[in-house]
Amino acid sequence: MERTLDAAQKAFEINLDNSIYGTFAEIGAGQEVARHFFRAGGAAGTIAKSMSAYDMTVSDDIYGRSGRYVSKERVVTMLDHEYGQLIDRLGKDRGKETRFFVFADTVAAKSFKYNSECHGWMGVRFQHEPEQECSQIVIHVRMEDQVNLQQQEALGILGTNLIHNCFRLRENRVEFVRSLMDNITTDRILIDYISVSGPGFTEQDSRLWPLELVKRGFTEAILFGRDGEVLSTKDIIYKKNVLVSRASYRPPTHFNLDMLAKGQSVFCENLTKEEQESVLILPEISMSKLKERGQVISEDFLARVDLLGSLGQMCLITSFNTYGELSYYLNQYTNERVAFVMGYYNLQEVFNHEKYADKPGGLFGGIGALLGHRTQLYVYPALGDDGKSILKTKDADVTDEIKPLIEYLISIKRIKDIVDYDKNHFAIWSRVVLKMIQNKEDGWEKMVPEVVAKTVKERCLFEYPCDPS
Repeated sequence: MERTLDAAQKAFEINLDNSIYGTFAEIGAGQEVARHFFRAGGAAGTIAKSMSAYDMTVSDDIYGRSGRYVSKERVVTMLDHEYGQLIDRLGKDRGKETRFFVFADTVAAKSFKYNSECHGWMGVRFQHEPEQECSQIVIHVRMEDQVNLQQQEALGILGTNLIHNCFRLRENRVEFVRSLMDNITTDRILIDYISVSGPGFTEQDSRLWPLELVKRGFTEAILFGRDGEVLSTKDIIYKKNVLVSRASYRPPTHFNLDMLAKGQSVFCENLTKEEQESVLILPEISMSKLKERGQVISEDFLARVDLLGSLGQMCLITSFNTYGELSYYLNQYTNERVAFVMGYYNLQEVFNHEKYADKPGGLFGGIGALLGHRTQLYVYPALGDDGKSILKTKDADVTDEIKPLIEYLISIKRIKDIVDYDKNHFAIWSRVVLKMIQNKEDGWEKMVPEVVAKTVKERCLFEYPCDPS
């Protein structure tokens, strides 16, 4: 078995590589990453400059004024400034033999004065070969340690791993992301954002990198925008009214879209016009069950992100097993309303005792986590087995002991039935559509939007039998 190097060994290995040379610029939590390279020995072979600007006035004088000092924009500004300066000073003299790099971070660590969020942005801009255009990687971290010194230690390890990987594991996405957390655990640090760009990563779809974070449990969720760009979940959700619909979207169907649209109509009934315009609609896909089976294929999830994007929808990819876990996550980032729109059979699953068998709080704890203080459920009805009756919340097939709880939640309007439904969509089941696609059966195209059917065929998605060439 291959031995995992510790941070000191990784720093020493980089220090001994005479082709790697660069700058460290760290704001807010000390010279924690640079410290590993200085202490490892041979730092003169790697470090052209190391600096820290704790004072905001000093920082502004170097990098310009900033609205937010701990932000992606700030760390990119630092990379811009330091990399340009490094190339101007040293490019002519040693550019032919050197792979230049800049490491930068801006961090809000545990403070004696303030009780604010402990998080940070860090990035590396580097040449994968001498005299080549630079590549870049930026990550966002949330620090879970409760002691400032421990947070600094974890940051130092993570930053060292990041630099080492840029020069040793750049071409192996899976191993690169996995080894970012070498010698630290998710009890100490979570990585909830990663973006890569530049010629060093041209042979890989950059959007697969954040999916790897969810797959490995380094973060709970990753948010993709309508154009497929990775977004900061916290920044997008902050102070928004959020409507979520959990489904497989494999592929997105007319039923999925109608449920979102009708759920949005109910959600907006008691909102002002201004609030309605800022409602955030979030289709959500969970990796939970596939992770348990070891069957997560990142490219498959990315295909669903692209299909939802073509329909003008964002997409939240998570590792949450239950609706309660997802609700708790969302409510951390907004004080406004959160609602879920779901199908009738999904509601039955929510109130199924067996779903909470391994949870300390059982079903009641799970329902409490889901509904919290203000969360609502909107239920899209289903067609009864007789082919005529419409199944609504009151008809849910649950134990007799649970029925009064559902009736109570209906009475206080925490659960609402969608009344403006489309009966034509009752017969659309995602798993049936998927099977028809895989078997190349006729008729599935009518169950999905036209752009979805076209894309599935052109890209041979979801095992559609075709020749992609």
